[in-house]
Amino acid sequence: MRKLAGFLLLMMFSLGSVASAQVSPSTIDALFSKFASARDPGCAVLVIKDGKAVFRKGYGVAELPEKIGPETNFRLASVTKQFTAMAIMLLVRDGKLRYEERLTGIFPEFPAYGKAITIRQMLNHTSGLIDYEDIMAKQYAGVPDEKIPQIKDAGVLDVLKQQTTTRFAPGTRWEYSNSGYVLLAMVVEKRSGMSFGDFLRERIFKPAGMTHTIAYEKGKNEVAHRAYGHTLDGAGWRETDQSSTSATLGDGGVYSSLEDLEKWDQALAEHTLLSAKEMEPALTSATEANGAPLRKLDGSLAPLYGFGWFLDAYHGHRRYWHYGETVGFRTAIERFPDDRLTVIVVANRAEVDAPAMAESVAELHFGKR
Repeated sequence: MRKLAGFLLLMMFSLGSVASAQVSPSTIDALFSKFASARDPGCAVLVIKDGKAVFRKGYGVAELPEKIGPETNFRLASVTKQFTAMAIMLLVRDGKLRYEERLTGIFPEFPAYGKAITIRQMLNHTSGLIDYEDIMAKQYAGVPDEKIPQIKDAGVLDVLKQQTTTRFAPGTRWEYSNSGYVLLAMVVEKRSGMSFGDFLRERIFKPAGMTHTIAYEKGKNEVAHRAYGHTLDGAGWRETDQSSTSATLGDGGVYSSLEDLEKWDQALAEHTLLSAKEMEPALTSATEANGAPLRKLDGSLAPLYGFGWFLDAYHGHRRYWHYGETVGFRTAIERFPDDRLTVIVVANRAEVDAPAMAESVAELHFGKR
């Protein structure tokens, strides 16, 4: 009986694995069919299983009359952070930077509170740096966003120089901060001697074969096959492609497509840029100095976060993921390494819950739907 039970358990596991591998494209398509339109903005979806793209499709339009396809480039928003983190890690590998270096060691003119902030803390959101978006919201309270001048990376540095303290003692709490990733892009420039966009292109995008992915800088480069962001209001769709915070680079300025993001996933899976050992810090969640779980300012448990990746499991499946939200765009990348499954959703309409849509695809593969 014990042998029979073991055999049946093995058969159930095997059947589950086969079912997971046989999710039909039509089943995935049904989840996104509501976005199919000849006039409305939409989204693009990529599913990679066992190293191969098993679903790749666009829905809606990038901008009339251009339909969304695998080549359409979307603003990635905070999904950019994994590229910024990779740039920092490459510099550490090159010996040009250390994770424990202090902010004031790179920017000597930075206020004294920067002496307590390390590169590692900016990478994992434990620096306590005040988010520049919060500072701008107070500075321009009541002013329509279109009336607020766009801030760039150097402007963020200037704003942070005007502060006198952090939100909490660095390393003692966790709070998501775009400021840290803007400064990290500037750290890349300082230590590499290259512009941030050039460094990404030469050290990440080219080696990975991502020939159409760029850090967008208005007036300096152009986005090919560009999707424009939109928001739905009472009068219909309104283009909301740029905001006062859309010109910064390290926290959200990269544009990419399904075609190139497939290559990014491959580069991560095959360790094209960094070895598995060198990637470990990015995939290790931050903790307190004594190893205890980090908490937010309100006392609640912080999410597990490494360098540019959230690390919490989903339905018991190990996961590396990130999402992006900016005016008119929603994005998500979810990698399940043990399942050899990656789901990417990028949208140019603001009401889409990209992480939830990506998770709904993963659930199909896990037999949860």
